[in-house]
Amino acid sequence: MSELLRSNDPVLLSFAQSLLAEAGIGHFLADGHMSVLDGSVGAVPRRLLVDEADLGRARMILVEAGLGNELRSPDAFNV
Repeated sequence: MSELLRSNDPVLLSFAQSLLAEAGIGHFLADGHMSVLDGSVGAVPRRLLVDEADLGRARMILVEAGLGNELRSPDAFNV
């Protein structure tokens, strides 16, 4: 799985997940429970992961939706 974006913003994450689901791209929201444990500090952002094979298409969808600034670098660590 590759990290598509990282955020503590639940609205952003929900929007990105709905875009991916609508496009039929499987995804996984990692660190959801950890971000709850840190309260409002924001020390552990949630990570939106997609399969490596879907990464290019997922990036394109989010860029077209205006979320290009939220995307992780293509060189970011892959999980």
